[in-house]
Order: sequence, then C-alpha cells, then structure tokens
Amino acid sequence: MINLILLAVAPVFAILLYVYAQDKYEKEPKRLLIYSFLFGAIVSVTIVFILYFFTGRLIPLTDRLSVWQQFIQAFVVVALAEEFSKYIIVKYYAQPKKAFNEPYDGIIYAVMVSMGFACTENIMYVLESGYQTAILRAFTAVPAHATFGILMGYFMGKAKFSNNRVLLNLAGLSLAILFHGTYDFFLFIHFIPGISIGAFISLIIGIILSKKAIKAHQNDSHFKTK
Repeated sequence: MINLILLAVAPVFAILLYVYAQDKYEKEPKRLLIYSFLFGAIVSVTIVFILYFFTGRLIPLTDRLSVWQQFIQAFVVVALAEEFSKYIIVKYYAQPKKAFNEPYDGIIYAVMVSMGFACTENIMYVLESGYQTAILRAFTAVPAHATFGILMGYFMGKAKFSNNRVLLNLAGLSLAILFHGTYDFFLFIHFIPGISIGAFISLIIGIILSKKAIKAHQNDSHFKTK
C-alpha cells in the first residue's frame, strides 16, 4: 500500500518541483504554496463531491453509449465541477494575497491547487486499481491536471494586474474547462474505436500551450530586471 501511494504522489511532486523551479525571479512564500496545495487536496475535492451529489441526480447518465450524454458528463458534470472547485480557491485565497505580485504567480498557485486535487484523486484511483493505473496516470491524468492549472493560472495571473480582471479570470476558468472537458470526452466515448487518441492529442496541445504560457509570464515578470 505504501508503495502504491508513493507511486501515486511521485508524478505530482515532480510536476510541482518543475513549476516551482520556473518561478525564476521572485519565489512565493512556501507557507502559501503548501496551503494552496492542501486546499486543493481537501477543500477542492470536497466541493467536487458535493457538486457531483447534485449533478448526478440532475444530469444522470442513463445511456453510456450516448455521445451526447457523455459530452455533458465530460464538460458539465466533471470538467466544470472540478475546475470551478480549483478556480474559487485561487481566486479567493491566492489572488488577493500581497505575495501574488507578478503574472507567473497565477500559474504557480493554480498548479499548486490543481496538483493538490490531482494528488488526492490519484491516490484514490491507484489504491483501487493498482500499479498499472499508477504508471498510466503518471503520464496522462496527472500532467493533464497540471496543464489545466497552468492555462487557468496564466489568465488569472494577467487578471491580477488588469482592469479586466473578471473577464480574464473567467477566461482562465473557461480554458481549463475546455481542455479538461475535451480530454475526458474522448476517454468517455471509448466505445468508438480509436477515438481515445483525441485525449492524448488534447494533452499534447495543452502541454505545448502550457510551456508557452510559462515562458510568457517569465518574460512579463516585474522582477526580471532586478
């Protein structure tokens, strides 16, 4: 059991270390980062379970072979609930902090929350399904959650220093939902032969955009010339 848990958390912390290392000019207080991670692991997961309780009754999945029903499950039931639960923590906990003082901070806090969520989710899946699931998710679901966080955080980082804060925050949430929903949708309609490849394509696109987002905010840092 301990080995399974270690396998489940290893990719999460590998990603966290990578994203933390990219914060080149002004590191965030470790206390805030740890709290963000824990809020993602506990509070965000709790919010999602509550939302699932209601959406499971309001939007039931009655036909698993229905492409339309799986579309609703992917984008509304899962992606909207999970990304919204992360978004409100970044918006109401991290973004107002004085330490949130450069655009890249949107990325690092959003990733901390996302990886907290992914850590809890990954442990649950791995303990239920074993080593193969741990290895598979280390290269799929976990980095996918990281890309959702980076894309959301990119816009939330811009929002902190913009007069269009509401629109930019919602743009970040919407983009995370779009990529999360697309990723899940292609996996949910696995009954169509070969369609699951769409999830991996969306993940690759997400990774490419995430690298560009990180680079852009590194270049936009208020502390770059200091």
